Amino acid sequence: MQCGQALGSPSLETAAEANPEGLGTRTPPTQSQLWETFIGPSKSIQFSVKTGWVWRSAFLYYKEKFENIETPQGPRFVLSWNWPAALFDSFLWFLYRKMYLFALLYAVAPALAIFMTGDVMVGIVSRLLAGASANYLYYWHVKDKVQRIMAMPGLDDTSRAHLIQEEGGVQPYVLWLGVVLHVLMLGLLAAAIVQGPPVQDPLGGTEGRPSQKFF
Repeated sequence: MQCGQALGSPSLETAAEANPEGLGTRTPPTQSQLWETFIGPSKSIQFSVKTGWVWRSAFLYYKEKFENIETPQGPRFVLSWNWPAALFDSFLWFLYRKMYLFALLYAVAPALAIFMTGDVMVGIVSRLLAGASANYLYYWHVKDKVQRIMAMPGLDDTSRAHLIQEEGGVQPYVLWLGVVLHVLMLGLLAAAIVQGPPVQDPLGGTEGRPSQKFF
């Protein structure tokens, strides 16, 4: 999904290294710097009507989405679309972005709903919900984590920057996990196609059934 170096203003870590002792005139990090430090230097495949499919910084993508959510009156819900969260298994996207609670929710809830209802459309609906809400949920994930770290006492700027990086970023192993799961799914699908549907007697006869013997 994502790798590389984000563009834009210097990150919080860069600002901290420029003033390691925190002495003298120190300007607080901007919202954009905090976002960049948390999201990390990853890149992603993104789509827009103007540019089509492009490979660019994930930070630039989420910066645009987050700025639409934030208003002078406070955050607002803005409907936007996240293609990776919808096209791939949704729980993998949330796991990749370290949103573990939502990853568990999207791993269990759709499978449980399909098991209980027998309706495979549940999986499609869950992907649509994930694609439409992923950016908004990720905004609150970033906002909550950053606010908690910035409110911690006794930390210098460098320590805060490293902690924000550890809490943010992505889980690269999820890429390989996704590959393995999709290969297994394709294998099961191919096996089901080769085996074909079970043969049933259309007349409901007893042909092929073991005959009962009476003594």
